[in-house]
Amino acid sequence: MATSLPQSPPLQDRVAIVTGSSRGIGKEIALHLASLGARLVINYTSNSHLADSVAAEINANQTTPRAITVRADVSDPEGVKSLFDSAEQAFNSPVHILVNSAGVLDAELPTIANTTVETFDRIMNVNARGTFLCAKEAANRLKRGGGGRIIFLTTSLAAAFKPGYGAYTASKAGVEAMTKILAKELKGTGITANCVAPGPTATELFLEREVGGEGEDDCRK
Repeated sequence: MATSLPQSPPLQDRVAIVTGSSRGIGKEIALHLASLGARLVINYTSNSHLADSVAAEINANQTTPRAITVRADVSDPEGVKSLFDSAEQAFNSPVHILVNSAGVLDAELPTIANTTVETFDRIMNVNARGTFLCAKEAANRLKRGGGGRIIFLTTSLAAAFKPGYGAYTASKAGVEAMTKILAKELKGTGITANCVAPGPTATELFLEREVGGEGEDDCRK
């Protein structure tokens, strides 16, 4: 009787960047991609200990490292570029998957009338500008015809128009519009662009916000 050969994981040796993946939804996405065989760039903005912990979990019992950590601000063009440069250098491979999970939210949930210009700019810089910079870099650097995947996280609030989320909702509506346009622009390249809009998720940051606390950088993932 013939013995079937073990199948390789579906993302065997694919290289994935997950921004904002030191904790919360981004962390779980990174761990899931690793379980499917991908090699990971764990991105963080300030807490290296959390990022190192995620990478260590992925690299446990591996003969060669399958995850690295890279500190980068997605609202900075050079920071986004460094994510791709670091991935290519560490794994000697182009990037195949980008998941942009980084984002910020003002935990105080101010009304539009009470939202400061500084808060609005910060949310837009990370959520909207960060998406643009990640989309731009990925569109230029993912291999054509290589089955690349670009995934952005938006929010179920984008269509709820909930008071207190004015700047955040505006930023995520921009993410959705940009993703739809990017998907059309990448037609025929073998690269897809999609949004995922998770509802309320019991992450540390969500729970901190619900009890009135603030997470890292006002809920930066």
